Amino acid sequence: MTAPAVSITTTLPDSRSIREIGNLAVWTVTSAKPGNGVELLRDGREDTYWQSDGSQPHLVNIQFQKKVRLQELTIYLDYKLDESYTPTKISVRAGTSVYDLKEIKMVELSEPIGWVQIPLQPPNTTDNLKAYCMQLAILSNHQNGRDTHIRQIKVFGPRHDILQPLGQDIGFTTVEFSQFATVR
Repeated sequence: MTAPAVSITTTLPDSRSIREIGNLAVWTVTSAKPGNGVELLRDGREDTYWQSDGSQPHLVNIQFQKKVRLQELTIYLDYKLDESYTPTKISVRAGTSVYDLKEIKMVELSEPIGWVQIPLQPPNTTDNLKAYCMQLAILSNHQNGRDTHIRQIKVFGPRHDILQPLGQDIGFTTVEFSQFATVR
């Protein structure tokens, strides 16, 4: 599988077309140093980090209660602060559980600083990836580092238009018209 084009930015994606759905999932990791656990991946702070403890690959499992549509994964990394703890090769996998995951993206990074944006659409389609479970596997680090630092992870799905199930593709833009968008 070839490495897809990823972008690195200092800001998160525009929330008008996508929404963060990571709070709907249960997050687990294969290992963590005391004081640098899985909860730091989701604390909203770029000055804290999860640190793995043990041999590679280091895994982050994201499990949803129902099948969700996944559009983008963003990871905050800082090579200047973390150096050999910064991932260079990440495999993104998805499936119905941790037992049937299939690799959907392989990402190679070179000294990233900021939000690494990884699109999750399957190749040759405009459909969203649908899965119960997603996994990040950190396969290698810069300078052959053993443990990994990841400062934040966010998972985005498409924002739903409430009129679309009704067969209406018109999106109201004013408050006056929006009040008539649903049946009461």
